[in-house]
Amino acid sequence: MEDLDPRKGDPLEVLSSFYFTDDWEAQLSRHPRLELEHLGLAREDRETRTIQTQPASRFHGNVPAFMEEARGRIAAGERVLLAAESLGELERYVDLCHEYEVAFRLGELEENATSARLAEDSSAGSVPAIVLCRAPFTDGVVFLDARIAIFGTGDVFETMLQGAAKRRPKTASFFSDFSELKPGDYVVHVDHGIGQFEGLHQIENGGARGEFMRLRYADDARLYVPLERLDLVQSYRAVEGATPVLDKLGGSTWTARKARVKKSVEDMADKLLKIYAGRKTGEGFAFSPDGAFQREFEDAFEFEETADQAIAIADVKRDMERQQPMDRLLCGDVGYGKTEVAMRTAFKAVTDSKQVAVLAPTTVLAFQHFETFRRRFAAFPVKVELLSRFRTAREQKDVLAGVESGQLDIVIGTHRLLSKDVKFHDLGLLIVDEEQRFGVAHKERLKELKLNVDVLTLSATPIPRTLNMSLVGLRDMSVIETPPKDRLAIQTVVAPFSESLIRRAIEEEMSRHGQVFLVHNRVESIYAIADLVNKLVPKARVVAGHGQMNEKELESVMFKFVRGEADVLVCTTIVENGLDIPRANTILINRADRFGLSELYQLRGRVGRSNQRAYAYLLVPEDVSLTPLATRRLAALKEFSALGAGFRVAALDLELRGAGNLLGGQQHGHINAIGFDLYVQMLERAVSTLKGEEVKPEMRATINLGLDIRIPEEYIPNENLRLRTYKRIAGITGEAERDEVNNELADRFGAPPPAVGNLLDYALLKGLAEGLLISSIERRANEVAVKFHPETPLSPENLVKFIRSQKEGLRLDPGGTLWMRLDRRGRVAESVRNVLLPLETKR
Repeated sequence: MEDLDPRKGDPLEVLSSFYFTDDWEAQLSRHPRLELEHLGLAREDRETRTIQTQPASRFHGNVPAFMEEARGRIAAGERVLLAAESLGELERYVDLCHEYEVAFRLGELEENATSARLAEDSSAGSVPAIVLCRAPFTDGVVFLDARIAIFGTGDVFETMLQGAAKRRPKTASFFSDFSELKPGDYVVHVDHGIGQFEGLHQIENGGARGEFMRLRYADDARLYVPLERLDLVQSYRAVEGATPVLDKLGGSTWTARKARVKKSVEDMADKLLKIYAGRKTGEGFAFSPDGAFQREFEDAFEFEETADQAIAIADVKRDMERQQPMDRLLCGDVGYGKTEVAMRTAFKAVTDSKQVAVLAPTTVLAFQHFETFRRRFAAFPVKVELLSRFRTAREQKDVLAGVESGQLDIVIGTHRLLSKDVKFHDLGLLIVDEEQRFGVAHKERLKELKLNVDVLTLSATPIPRTLNMSLVGLRDMSVIETPPKDRLAIQTVVAPFSESLIRRAIEEEMSRHGQVFLVHNRVESIYAIADLVNKLVPKARVVAGHGQMNEKELESVMFKFVRGEADVLVCTTIVENGLDIPRANTILINRADRFGLSELYQLRGRVGRSNQRAYAYLLVPEDVSLTPLATRRLAALKEFSALGAGFRVAALDLELRGAGNLLGGQQHGHINAIGFDLYVQMLERAVSTLKGEEVKPEMRATINLGLDIRIPEEYIPNENLRLRTYKRIAGITGEAERDEVNNELADRFGAPPPAVGNLLDYALLKGLAEGLLISSIERRANEVAVKFHPETPLSPENLVKFIRSQKEGLRLDPGGTLWMRLDRRGRVAESVRNVLLPLETKR
């Protein structure tokens, strides 16, 4: 970097106005102010450019960890740039730099009062410092050769509005929020069918400006969807390989196709409901409410529960205290605290003198659960034992006797627990970890055990069939999405198999006193790989383990690694599920192209279970061309590096593999016809209708108040982030949620401009109007006309009574249209909603 031509300026200043995408090389080659030599990047010839890059680390709100990394990079002579998308974010960064006493200076900014104040606030002088720049990108990159690290807002904070922890629809974690939507992607409009996204466009109409999503349909027709109605548009996702045909605007094929799928879905919902009803009428055991022992056990938890954990625990306890047997799926990302929920559930069962069986797919995981349970229950009079091949025949016989006599309270084991010789004295709770790992015969035995006992199933990436059944209400489901405090996302790299990379990864992990997994899923060559590691890193203590070893040998290998007596564990997928070793924070997976998506995700979850940055290297052969499916899996795993991505992986796995042969009927054709999101929503709606639950009417209110209801580009410059914010606002259901979103926007981007306030008011009014079955709300000069749908739940008598009870300003014309005079002092959408709000109680 020292030999840069000063006439070309500081490369960080050049980059400060640069928008990065995945296509770095093309972007760099097109940028008029940026030469590759200027960045210190190699140029081999005029046609070929080699750029050594890696994704920037992601910190998910862990600001101290980011500041520590920034200090370390600056101290090592690297240049660090931190990009903000708005002046509000820039001000936030300035405050954080002051708080953590980190020197900073400002890059180029547009001239205004805020930027002038910030420039005066610059603390760096000539000291090496973070460069803060206004630049419209959320995800950063590290240029290795140039020693430049760029971080975006998405690297330091969550890029999406998260919202306070609360009960949300089961489907919320699995549906697309448009975070990856790009021009050319297929989308589904509920009324018009499958189209192709072409970007966002601003249109001015009658003095009011609005932002629209432009969609292309058959015959090159275009549809402009106002972004305040983004609730009508979903990403199109289908079974792998399905390429949709664009629908014709105004045609009847989409309506007919949707009606056909709806009929099939309703038939299927009827079958689902019969199974659901059968389960609900089963006789189980109603556990007692929490007592002093339960509270004492929970108080002994050394960490603070996350909000999602607390909700999941409440769900499970409510199920257990009912007469019907519980059948709940607890879906939570790896290391998010599912085991603690399971232990509290087990303790509740034991305090009512019931036995608990904990079923794990591998002996290693069963042993780990045994150690965790035994440690957590040590202070209480609860007897915990293990039944697996790690136990001798004599020990197994003693465990079986204790289970049958009732002397054992909790027994943890592998499929050995499902054997016919295991006879429980009084089984009350069955906990199944990663059910998808068990075979068909084991699942049949599980069904027998499940008949009248409570069942809690734990999973990070549930199989498509399980997920699909849970989404539609056949199984109850709780989701843990909140990461534990100080947890960092795992840095994921897809790279060709290379001895130098393996050596560097192991040496770097050992330099911070950590341990390494090297997964090689071929028993016949596993020792050759272990020898290679020994040769590459002679000082490393290497052990190898696989499922074909005898019990004592495997036990010895695993104990060495768990106790920190080995630095590298070369192993097969025996470590896939649940192994928890906080010091192990690097994993190398050889021939990653041969693994399934969920399998890769589980393997990667073996690292990153502490507050240390973790790394996952997905190694593929240099000379083998990957299949499109393998390429997509690896790309997805790299993309889903954020904390809590297990649900997205599960949804993509459902997309790749299909929803499974649910109730004997292939549903792939229906999912392909209308897309996964709409299919599940229709199925969920049909199930709710048959259950007699209140279902929101399928009616769209047309609202035209002549307001500016958009998110200005200068407020949120990034298009995808703007889309996600529109999507979030379109789903607002009440005033508390509106205020919550408003506060998040203010915290993230600065005070929302009036147009955003109008949009938030509009979202609230839309929800109220559709609940009351209002066809349209239209502003005409100083009045607003409200037209009711013929099927509105409001009776004419109630409406007349309401008008008479109000002050002047309301009238009902002979055609049934309600007219209201506007108060010029208030916000229009809010004023209209305040007038209509009392009508909710008169439905």
